[in-house]
Amino acid sequence: MSQPTDGSPAPSITYRESGVDIDAGNALVEAIKGIAGSTRRAGADADLGGFGGLFDLKRAGYRDPILVAANDGVGTKLRIAIDTGRHATIGIDLVAMCVNDLVVQGAEPLFFLDYFAVGKLDVATATSVVAGIGEGCRQAGCALIGGETAEMPGHYKGDDYDLAGFAVGAVERGEILPRLDVAIGDLIIGLPSSGVHSNGYSLVRRLAAEEKLGWNDPAPFAPGVSLADALLEPTRIYVKPILRALEATSGAVDGPIKALAHITGGGLSENLPRVLPPTVAAAIDLTSWRAPAVFGWLAKAGRLPDAEMLRTFNCGIGMVIVVAKEGVESVMEH
Repeated sequence: MSQPTDGSPAPSITYRESGVDIDAGNALVEAIKGIAGSTRRAGADADLGGFGGLFDLKRAGYRDPILVAANDGVGTKLRIAIDTGRHATIGIDLVAMCVNDLVVQGAEPLFFLDYFAVGKLDVATATSVVAGIGEGCRQAGCALIGGETAEMPGHYKGDDYDLAGFAVGAVERGEILPRLDVAIGDLIIGLPSSGVHSNGYSLVRRLAAEEKLGWNDPAPFAPGVSLADALLEPTRIYVKPILRALEATSGAVDGPIKALAHITGGGLSENLPRVLPPTVAAAIDLTSWRAPAVFGWLAKAGRLPDAEMLRTFNCGIGMVIVVAKEGVESVMEH
């Protein structure tokens, strides 16, 4: 802004004129209070507006808890959501990537916080994203107790935004997984994924470009569905069925479930060994499940051998449970 020529003082340059709208931020807080309230659970009031979120472990029923924390994002899957204006489910992915990492250690997710960074805050878009985060929290049984919205003009361009999630859970001392008694003869249960989940999307996007496919084109592996909708299928949240199975089969101390592995980046090849002692290895029959069609398309489009597929994608198995042989049927029931 140029200096006035009549000698009068130059007008002030406000925060809004520099690109940050405090009123929009306040409007977003008001818009999402109901979303946070819908995630209430024992130990959390889920009220927003304070400087920090509070959680009462005693009210949640814990006697001697160990806290478990995880944080993550959704990678370049976010690029598809932004480019297509489809924001409704990306928040579910954000929660899933964090809480699935908690439950593999036997922990119940208790509360969640999000970080939403954007160049210029659009309240409708942000509310849609946070609504997905609320849905993910409800699926996981954890409370959305706070977060941060950062408006950063000049850093993010156009409609771009970024997400990070932070989850904290608890497990009673002595019930932490994996256990040390994983042994030869134990069996492995694979839980199905809902699709690509939230890793490998840099390759997915490259292959879509190589195949000259637009996001609104029909998905070659899912008749009647656009490529964007098929690839934005949210990450499955495994928390509640796994916690039910742990509780129903005598818990983590002496029950049949000995270890869990969340199959994300690195695939089965790298994530399953992380929960196994050095004295054992996993033997997996690749013909024992049918991978969703998206993985066949990815393998064909990229001319990818099995080894590369298995260390890049979940290939249809999003969570693995290591179980004592005699307890397999009871775990499978849950």
